[in-house]
Amino acid sequence: MKVKANLARLVATALVPALLGACTANAVTPAPQSQHAVQQAPYAQAAMPDFTRLVREQGPAVVNISSTMKTATASGDAPIDKNDPLYEFFRRFRVPVPPQGVQRGIGSGFIVSPDGYILTNAHVVDGAKSVQVKLTDRREFTAQVIGTDTKSDVALIKIDATNLPVVHVGRSHDVEVGQWVVAVGSPFGFENSVTAGIVSATSRSLGGESYVPFIQTDVAVNPGSSGGPLFDLNGNVIGINSQIYSRTGGYMGLSFAVPIDVAMHVKDELQAHGKVTRGRIGVSIQSVNQSLAASFGLPRAEGALVSSVDERGPAARAGLKPGDVILAWNGTPVTESYSLPVLVADTPPGRTAAVRIWRDNAERTLNVTVAALSEENNEVASAEHGSADRGRLGVGVRALTAQERSEMHVAGGVVVEDVEGAAASAGLQQGDIILSVNSKPVRSTADLRALVERAGKHIALLVQREEARLFVPVDIG
Repeated sequence: MKVKANLARLVATALVPALLGACTANAVTPAPQSQHAVQQAPYAQAAMPDFTRLVREQGPAVVNISSTMKTATASGDAPIDKNDPLYEFFRRFRVPVPPQGVQRGIGSGFIVSPDGYILTNAHVVDGAKSVQVKLTDRREFTAQVIGTDTKSDVALIKIDATNLPVVHVGRSHDVEVGQWVVAVGSPFGFENSVTAGIVSATSRSLGGESYVPFIQTDVAVNPGSSGGPLFDLNGNVIGINSQIYSRTGGYMGLSFAVPIDVAMHVKDELQAHGKVTRGRIGVSIQSVNQSLAASFGLPRAEGALVSSVDERGPAARAGLKPGDVILAWNGTPVTESYSLPVLVADTPPGRTAAVRIWRDNAERTLNVTVAALSEENNEVASAEHGSADRGRLGVGVRALTAQERSEMHVAGGVVVEDVEGAAASAGLQQGDIILSVNSKPVRSTADLRALVERAGKHIALLVQREEARLFVPVDIG
């Protein structure tokens, strides 16, 4: 109480000069304004938004979801982990902890059709033994899981009911950074909780095998809110609240939503086929920074750099090579590498796509016939010892033996034995295999020396590191 009183006095003290200044300003003739003064309208003049009508009209279509899953450990069934964010909820509110061998999850969802189809997150219901849905009018239903798609974290479930309230589905393509958004969900089991914030970023990639350009917001989302809708101020759903960035298991100002355009596409696929079919072309890619752009002669750091190509995949058959930079897919610019997997995945298998690439300081277009993505293809000499002159690059290398080439599945390349100077600064490591310099193959130490000597200030090394291939930009100026 003493802290609050002191805080109140501080606030009151801070306000007094401002109030006095305002009163005095009315009594004193204002000084003439400088001719150099610039009058600017503030960016935001409107009052804070009122969410009451939105929640009143759209809230009934938001549901609470609870799932039951069978769990087991090496020593048998185990109760809920004390580190689980739900453990504190069970303890504090005296809710019975689930019995051993049973894990209960809570989440949210929203009704997209009057006959009972509901969208939620895949991680809310995936592998569930039973799924219960509770409406705002307190009716409860056992739901059927129509399908789950873990790559987008979207699931479609259905309850046996009619004439249900439904949400208004919007367009995530029109979402802008800075706009107000509202989330409705069941954080920690508190049903139909409403939080608000703004869009922090769009098309956010979270790495891994994600095919989702997430909407990032600062809306408070906590365990139990997963699967709930993200609304714009017009009451349209623009996303499904899916993930949070947290070191504690609770809200830390970063939450991510699956765009509704992506979710509705997945919903249609799950409803029609029970699964989602995605396209693939069989390449691994990486982003293009300024150094790599300079190495390949690109005017700007953009596109998706192809680091490896599946020899039996569609890209190889179309003539795509490591070192190519994909600039556009079927007319859609690829400004960032993370946008390419989404474009490819959304292309139906069997369709041919026009791929605009950068190769040898010029643009060209290749036609690639897209294949179907499956769980199995989920992506995209003599011993010559001695070292090349470290010189500009700063590496000591040796050629691969015939056995090493066979084990590594490479036709040539040299192994880095020592690294210093420019190569070390760029991140090259001992044991890396240098396969090419600026897309020119390296078959021997002499090849490496000659290619480096003829290169300009920037070079791009194609490197195999364990099972992965990547381009390493090196400034040797």
